[in-house]
Amino acid sequence: MNSLDLIRLAFSNFMRSKIRSFLTILGVVIGTASIVVMLSIGIGMNEANRQLVSRMGSLTSIDVYPGGNGGGGMVSSVGGGSSGTAKLDDKAIQTISSLKGVEVATPLLQTGAKLIAGKYISYLNLVGIRPEALEKMNFQTSAGRLLTEADTDVLLFGSGIVNNFYNPKSRSYQQPPKIDLMTEKLQMTFDTAYGENQGNSENPGQGEKQPAKLYKVKTAGILVESQNERDWMVYMNLDHLNKLIRENAKLQKSQGMANTQQGYQRAIVQVSDMKYVEPVRDEIKKLGFSTSALTDVLKGMQEQSKMMRTLLGSIGAISLLVAAIGIANTMIMSIYERTREIGIMKVLGCELKDIRRLFLLEAGFIGFLGGVLGVLFSIGASYLLNKFGGSLFGSSMGMGGGMTDPNGVPLKSSVIPTWLMGASIVFATLVGLISGFYPARRAMKLPALEAIKTE
Repeated sequence: MNSLDLIRLAFSNFMRSKIRSFLTILGVVIGTASIVVMLSIGIGMNEANRQLVSRMGSLTSIDVYPGGNGGGGMVSSVGGGSSGTAKLDDKAIQTISSLKGVEVATPLLQTGAKLIAGKYISYLNLVGIRPEALEKMNFQTSAGRLLTEADTDVLLFGSGIVNNFYNPKSRSYQQPPKIDLMTEKLQMTFDTAYGENQGNSENPGQGEKQPAKLYKVKTAGILVESQNERDWMVYMNLDHLNKLIRENAKLQKSQGMANTQQGYQRAIVQVSDMKYVEPVRDEIKKLGFSTSALTDVLKGMQEQSKMMRTLLGSIGAISLLVAAIGIANTMIMSIYERTREIGIMKVLGCELKDIRRLFLLEAGFIGFLGGVLGVLFSIGASYLLNKFGGSLFGSSMGMGGGMTDPNGVPLKSSVIPTWLMGASIVFATLVGLISGFYPARRAMKLPALEAIKTE
């Protein structure tokens, strides 16, 4: 028998017992849909975790600290060596920049300051950075431009800074004033008490502290909203900020701050792809530095979602196992009903392998059709979960429930990628073939003459 004849005969046998075939396929549909939906929930949770962590910063950036300083947050001072053996200086930054996968490495210098706009003032988290690193670290502006190497008294504002201004002379709560940072005349001082207690900075009788020096500054641009720490940072050319800090320290006679910088206290390394994060971190650690990255947080979340996917997938697999037993039962019952037919086929010279192929084809067809319908059913179930079940899963698993991606699109509780659909159909077909293997061998071993005598 050729393949076309086998297909026709298998389809004819399939349609002979429509109700039994339908119920058997229904079992495969339920089993396949259970696996797909369960796994899709785990995948959706994994994707939600990735989006949540990415809001905290870039997943392709690495924070570097001098040896022994660990992975804290940004250190709010000029620099000054570390308790470890490795010194994070320009030479070290250059060495790190040459590592495979590194797009850019820049030291950071952070200090506190105040910004004055007329009668309003605002606290600043001022960060010195290499201007050439901004574009490679995916800094983007909603107004103006990024910093350049030629910039000196020029600031790059996070999107949230405009909401920090207030009138220090007003004792009642006021809405943040509308200040256009691009056009407003701005001044900056390193005296964080400026405007709060005028006696500290303007009354000579309060001590030897010199009046706060005001620096006229301009705005280079305003960063797009990122929903992470960038929104509340103000960036400046690293070299010029270092110069201003030293100048202010000398003015205030703070010799400790005016000492020659022995090294940076933090640097950021940007890699081209997430696959380079761990290799680059390993190389940096070999140089004697401490590192931290958001991938550490993501790994913990992924381990939890992996356990959840395994658990949910196992529950769905039980349904498919029951469906496999149903397929085997259907095929065995088919043998009993078609014993005489099998005997006639053998007497007429049908090869044993063709009989085996016929039963395997019927079982595989049940698995394939059940897999296709199961995937279609799971797509519908996934749609309903995303539309009506977002708040439930968002509160219990960190998915949906008001969470959105960087583009404002709500996160999905259930995500069914194309590979999962294809794999589910193939797996359901294989389950059908495996379930039909024993009935096919049983049909092959039936004695022809005894089979013909069977009523």
